[in-house]
Amino acid sequence: METLISAIMTKTGLDEDTTREAVAIILSFLNKEAPAERMQQVFDVLPGAAELVAARGAKSKGGLLAGLGAMVPGMGAMNALNELSAAGLEMGQIQTVVKTLVQIAREKAGDEAVDEVISSIPGLSQIV
Repeated sequence: METLISAIMTKTGLDEDTTREAVAIILSFLNKEAPAERMQQVFDVLPGAAELVAARGAKSKGGLLAGLGAMVPGMGAMNALNELSAAGLEMGQIQTVVKTLVQIAREKAGDEAVDEVISSIPGLSQIV
């Protein structure tokens, strides 16, 4: 996880706390939307990733819009983008975080697992 956080900080100029929050938001979104067995492969090769998602879930307040996001296709992605924006990221930084996360996950988990995660979420392939 530290390698991932450092790589993203270098590429985006974000501070460590913002970078961790961004990664937690993205991994939480993927964990809700992607096939569980493939996400487990990603968590297995990114030590600390599952704990980051669990910690974020424990702090998350959710609310009506978050609940609706779970029921409406595409709303989960919109919620994640809104959360990333609220954390202070601009669109270019969001894309860099996602691309770097995907690149490192591919290096560690392999193309097949990561490609299945990406293809299982409508529209995600357009930003990676």
